[in-house]
Amino acid sequence: MNNYPDKIENEEQLEDLLSRPGSGTIDMFSKLEGDLIFLGVSGKIGQSLARMAKRACDEGGVKKRIIGVSKFADKEAQKKIEKYGIETIRGDLLDTEFTKSLPDIRNVFFLAGMKFGSTSNLAMTWAVNSYLPAIIADHFRKSRIVAFSTGCVYPLVPVESGGSVETDIPEAIGEYAQSCLGRERMFEYGSIRNKTEIVLIRLNYAVEMRYGVLVDIALKVKNNQPVDLAMGYFNVIWQGDLNNIVLRSLDQVRSPANILNITGPEILSVHEVAEKFGKLFNIKPVFVNKEAKTALLNNSARAFEIFGKPAMPTDQVILWISWWLKEEKDLLGKPTHFEVRDGKY
Repeated sequence: MNNYPDKIENEEQLEDLLSRPGSGTIDMFSKLEGDLIFLGVSGKIGQSLARMAKRACDEGGVKKRIIGVSKFADKEAQKKIEKYGIETIRGDLLDTEFTKSLPDIRNVFFLAGMKFGSTSNLAMTWAVNSYLPAIIADHFRKSRIVAFSTGCVYPLVPVESGGSVETDIPEAIGEYAQSCLGRERMFEYGSIRNKTEIVLIRLNYAVEMRYGVLVDIALKVKNNQPVDLAMGYFNVIWQGDLNNIVLRSLDQVRSPANILNITGPEILSVHEVAEKFGKLFNIKPVFVNKEAKTALLNNSARAFEIFGKPAMPTDQVILWISWWLKEEKDLLGKPTHFEVRDGKY
């Protein structure tokens, strides 16, 4: 039996779990050379990722300078990060003078990106997702860089294929995905030109209690809204597992840039997941459309060979989410739009 709690009762408990470093992460950090900087730290993943790095340093018996950079529109988020013992720098990364002023740090995590509402603000989408990476790759040319990308750079593939692998040729659908492919190309260019060691993380999709594909489906069921089956299959990974893998991927930086798919081991059915939530809510789900023969799917077999498979079972996360929603706990209010098939997010 897994030693998981029956429910996650509050955000403090959730954030503790999301930022808990595994033994492999602690071991790596105990030997890590140089300090760390997290660019775009105040987003969905950045806070728990930076906190996990701090905890891994503490438990590994080493002292590192750990910096989080963001606009920090939410000053409370900045205070929370500082409370964890992480230094913060406030500013706009698109301001080249600000970015050039950032300290020369050995280990860089790039988390900045734009997806939600990207269709209505395409110029900003390209600026954040393609122009900014060029600025970062140039300024941190002597660093090691772990940069978040997305599995959206892949085309829709047959469900029986098992998902796209790193050697597949990207076919980005829509301007959001194209701008993310632009992000990758800018980091690849910097890696080749300056011999910067980089790894690009193609993620499908992080989940926890407050956001993610599982929350999106659960809300449809709970609110008696139709669940669209057109994008009938998907991958997810518990954010705590993702955080451990991303931190450990510092050991996978290369020049030219390396690529790693990161997701869970299962191809999940929208219909089956909705039915599970239906039983937990005692509601019969309503479905529309039929499953297409293709979906946006990510195959992380290569990452599993390096890091092992994620520890958290999806069914456990489903149970936690159902309780969280029944109790009407806070959500981030950021739908993934995973059901989109034309790339218009």
